[in-house]
Amino acid sequence: MGVCSRNEVLKRVLNYMKDLDFSTKIGINMDEKQIVTHILSGDEPSLRKFYHIYQPRLFSFIRAKVGNEHDAEEILQDVFLATLEALRDFSFRSSLYTFICSIAVHKIIDYYRKKKIKQVVFSKFVEIEPILSTLLGPESTLDEVLLREKIRKTFGKLAPNQSKILRLKYIYGYSVEEIAKKLAISFKSAESLLFRARRAFVLAYSV
Repeated sequence: MGVCSRNEVLKRVLNYMKDLDFSTKIGINMDEKQIVTHILSGDEPSLRKFYHIYQPRLFSFIRAKVGNEHDAEEILQDVFLATLEALRDFSFRSSLYTFICSIAVHKIIDYYRKKKIKQVVFSKFVEIEPILSTLLGPESTLDEVLLREKIRKTFGKLAPNQSKILRLKYIYGYSVEEIAKKLAISFKSAESLLFRARRAFVLAYSV
């Protein structure tokens, strides 16, 4: 069996998370090298075993650093997927758990970076650009000109209606009700469009 595609692996991992009884069906004596080798060959029982062994400790590791349990679960899924994609590069110079935790640390950092973007960019201030000037922190502050250019490029990646609604809300200070009237759409549609536009901006800015 060949190596699973990204989507196939993700679906299987999500399915395994729901399977609470598979631990009784699989032995626990395989060493790390065997597990990695079998996973890379597409062996599903080894993939199940891999999740069963590392999920509890890894979730505790992530949960201790992330306040929200739902977010911790999402990060956990991302970490397992990233680990499966990175296993070919694992050289066994550390334990497999240490290797996984190093990936988890990067995912946690990315989580807080994106969370900060959401909190700072979309807080209820008048201007977007001055808010973004505080985005990266003193250790990695961007030149003001470069920051403004990044903002312009980010808006340029958005659909016209997304760019427009963000400007109306966060630059010009319109309420959702006022935006709905201005765009001739329902209040609920304006809320939905604003939500999608926020998400699109965060994703575009993070690239």
